[in-house]
Amino acid sequence: MNILCIDTSTSLASVALAVEERIVAESLFACERTLSARLVPEIERLLASVGVAIADIDLFACAIGPGSFTGVRAGVATVQGLALATGRPCAGFSTLALLAMNFPMAAHPVCTLLDARKSEVYAALYDTSPLIPAPIVADCVMPPERLLALVREATERPVIFAGEGALRYREPISTAMGERAIFAPFPHHAGRAANGTLLAMEVCRTAKTVAPADLLPVYIRPSEAELARKKS
Repeated sequence: MNILCIDTSTSLASVALAVEERIVAESLFACERTLSARLVPEIERLLASVGVAIADIDLFACAIGPGSFTGVRAGVATVQGLALATGRPCAGFSTLALLAMNFPMAAHPVCTLLDARKSEVYAALYDTSPLIPAPIVADCVMPPERLLALVREATERPVIFAGEGALRYREPISTAMGERAIFAPFPHHAGRAANGTLLAMEVCRTAKTVAPADLLPVYIRPSEAELARKKS
């Protein structure tokens, strides 16, 4: 199976191609202001580098959130378009689960956090000892203090903290968790599309792939535009 996977939900985007359970190409790039102009050319360049055509892809996959509203929308729309053009299925997975994939078979639970702004974080707590991370605390959005209370209730073990949110809220995490807080090394604070291919395979294995029209973003929190519409 040929899987093309993308993650555009954070400030560092990535694209990866897996061919028969082997990563043959991956690209990472900063994308905060250039994503719309860069994403499709990056996909085309990646595929051309290994001589694979869009028509050769069997499954298109992406992180569907939470994360940057603009980034998540762009990733989902791109995968929808490619899958629609080729008649192939789609697979979506959590951005937070993708980040947890950086810690396979970890001895401790992994808490992945993204900065949700408004003094909140997108976060989840995972057991990554299985091949596919198992949620202990499901994807959520809340103030870091409330999240840390949930984490302390969920486990008495040390916890690995990873993601942009862990970097931003390192001090309150350290205060709340004390010596139980383990901060991931800097290369592990960003998700990798290469890891997403494994999540996509799990979606396929469990028969949860979807048609392009059914691949939907998961924002968790309403966008500013949605909030404005509700107020008007």
